[in-house]
This record gives sequence, structure tokens and C-alpha cells, in this order.
Amino acid sequence: MAETKPTILDYTKEELQTLVKPAFRAKQIYSWIYNSFVDSFDGMQNIPKALREELNERFILNPLKILHKEESSDGTVKYLFELPDGKTIETVWLKMKDAQYDDEGNLLHESKHTVCVSTQVGCKVGCSFCLTAKGGFTRDLTAGEIVAQVLSVKKDNQHASNRRVNVVYMGMGEPLDNLESLTKAIKIFKDEDGLAISGKRQTVSTSGISTKIDKLGQADLGVHIAISLHAVDDALRTELIPMNKAYNIASIIEAVKRFPIDTRKRVMFEYLVIKEKNDDLQSAKKLVKLLSGIKAKVNLIYFNPYPGSTYQRPSREDMVAFQEYLV
Repeated sequence: MAETKPTILDYTKEELQTLVKPAFRAKQIYSWIYNSFVDSFDGMQNIPKALREELNERFILNPLKILHKEESSDGTVKYLFELPDGKTIETVWLKMKDAQYDDEGNLLHESKHTVCVSTQVGCKVGCSFCLTAKGGFTRDLTAGEIVAQVLSVKKDNQHASNRRVNVVYMGMGEPLDNLESLTKAIKIFKDEDGLAISGKRQTVSTSGISTKIDKLGQADLGVHIAISLHAVDDALRTELIPMNKAYNIASIIEAVKRFPIDTRKRVMFEYLVIKEKNDDLQSAKKLVKLLSGIKAKVNLIYFNPYPGSTYQRPSREDMVAFQEYLV
């Protein structure tokens, strides 16, 4: 396979200013990409032809191609994207809140959307309950391939560049296992001359690499974190998430306590409820005790069996009882 040119989305505005001369052109290019959603460098009308030709020689613009999309009745759209090397990733466009209008039809509040992005092709973590893990790990995504997911779904859904979205790093892959690309993508999203997605609108979900939770916190990007906990004791968590051998529950909890968190916000703990594994009231009691002292909220998730899975979906009664105890 011929060597693929890098995507221009891999670069921050400051990096573009060192690559493109004169430097002020970088800001213009940035605006065409992130505010006008142009399809090609040739569409950048105020950029000199010679520079557009140079950009075409050196870079590709959007590295993603939509292979398939599937829309649900609730407005959720699932995308399958093809990368330049032929690998595929998944991205999800979620409608979180419908637009609101007054009695005269005037818009009061715009609809709210979230983009769930992937950070890797496949995943190294190998969670025993996860279908993605069955395919193994292929490679990390570049920052530009992460950024392109948000650009692509906003454009496909005709979502204006100045309308804010939330970004959650909860798709394929372990975000903290690709920390360099992750932090760069976060910075690109935050740029006020681009999509201007503030840190408080970005949430990084991790299976709990405690040392890298610390590194993300030290980067001081203002993002939120969500912890894929799924168990309250190390034996079960190691069965579900083998990486727990290296980063046990205690180390994760301590890392969360060190993480710089907006005092108005809570840390999300994701808890996949599996029949006869972690769905009993004793587990609920242990969970409350484990999270004491942390401003936390718990997202209970039904396990949905897939062909070949060894785990089962919990009963509605057990799920409700678990939830009511937490409340």
C-alpha cells in the first residue's frame, strides 16, 4: 500500500502556523475547516491557488469515508467509517434533548447532541464482556482521525459549526492507552477559532489506567472523566477487565480523588449489570461504600448478550432493586 499523506486535521492551529507561510493563512485555513466544513482545499476561496495546490500535495483533508449509517427512532445515528488504510471505526451521534418552542413557534432552546468517538481501531484491554475486544487491537487513531469523527457527523447532520456538541470518548478503544492523540484532539476541539468545544463538554471514559488518569489530570485540560468500574471487588473486576491486575480498584479510586474536577460536577462511574455476577444488593451496598467521599453518579447499564457471550442480562426486578438502593 502506498504511503498515505497525513490529514491536516492532525495539526493544531499553532502547528499549522509553523507549516504554512505566511502564518496568518493558517487561521484562515482553520476557519474553512472547522467553521465552513469545506470538502476540499480547492473550496478555500480566499487562499491563494499556489497555497491550495501545496496543501493538496502535502495533506488530505478529511480522512474518513462513511461506509454505513443506521438511524434509530430516537434520533441516534450509528456510523461506520473507513480510514485511509481500509480499517474501520464506529462513531455515534446522540440526540440528548429535543428543541423547545413557545406557543407561537419561536425557538426557546436548541436540541442538544453528543458525539461518541473512537480512539483506537480495536482495543487492547480485552474486557470479557465486550464484543469489540473479540477483534483484538490494530492501531491507535491519530488526533486528526478522532477530530474527523466530530466534523463528519456534524456535517452529515447539517449541524451548524457554531452549535456546540458534547464529545464523549466512549467508542472503540481505551482513550488513555492513546493519550498523546487524545490530549491533542481535546486541544483541537477546544480551540476558539475552531469548534470551540470546551473541556466541560468533553468526557473521557476509561477502564481505569490509574497512572494515565493522573497524567490526564496533570495536562489540566478541564475535561470530565468516566470510570468503567463494573465490579466492587478485584476478583470479579479482574475477570471482567483483566487489566485490573495492574490497576486495581483501590488505585483507580485514589487516582479519581486526585483528578482535578469541577466542584459543580460529579464523576461518572459506569456499572454494567450482569446476571448473578454483580446484580445483588450486597454489591450495591459495597458500591455505595466504595464511592463514599467522591462526588459521584452511577450509570447502571444492562448487559445485552451477543452471540457467543457467556454472560446474561439481569432481570428487571434485580436492576430496579439495585437502582433503588443507590438512590
